[in-house]
Amino acid sequence: MQPQTFVFIGRSGCGKGTQVELLKKVLAEKDPSGEMLHLETGLKFREFIEGDGYSNKLSHEIAISGNRQPDFLAIRFWSDFLVDSFKGNEHVICDGICRSLLEAQSFTTAMKFYNRKPIVVYINVSRAWSKERLFARARADDDNKGIDKRLDWFDKDTSHAIKYFNMNNQYTLLDINGEQTIEEVHKEVMEKLGWV
Repeated sequence: MQPQTFVFIGRSGCGKGTQVELLKKVLAEKDPSGEMLHLETGLKFREFIEGDGYSNKLSHEIAISGNRQPDFLAIRFWSDFLVDSFKGNEHVICDGICRSLLEAQSFTTAMKFYNRKPIVVYINVSRAWSKERLFARARADDDNKGIDKRLDWFDKDTSHAIKYFNMNNQYTLLDINGEQTIEEVHKEVMEKLGWV
């Protein structure tokens, strides 16, 4: 099987992480000897803001305020990850990257460099659906103000990255109805990949 590159994108609470794990299982079955790299920038940010350096503290303040982290930090995380870890023959799965048009354009330069044509899996859910799920999971940063800010910057910034992916022939964008059961979402992903 040719190495695949996936980018999972969607509103907070849409179930990206769950669908990533299901895809990893399918890839392991389809390509038992294949290696996988999984990049989750949200985890990188959560680790980063716990540091005690000057940049870490500034990033921590942004996290507390509920604002979107600057593009240069997100780009640094996935760039370092690719440069340090990528050997060229692995399946690559990215979760939570390209939260803005600028970041998506920067990611395109990396994908051209590595000669990859990613599949973007857009887990498409409404703002109201996302908000309901975020309240239900009750994470520490999932208060009403924090949720509204994250959903606002998705509408303001990330929506432009999705349009960019959809119009760029470097990418294949799968628009998936995320307002289904976990199993139904996974089934739709598999169908649109042509893997069933």
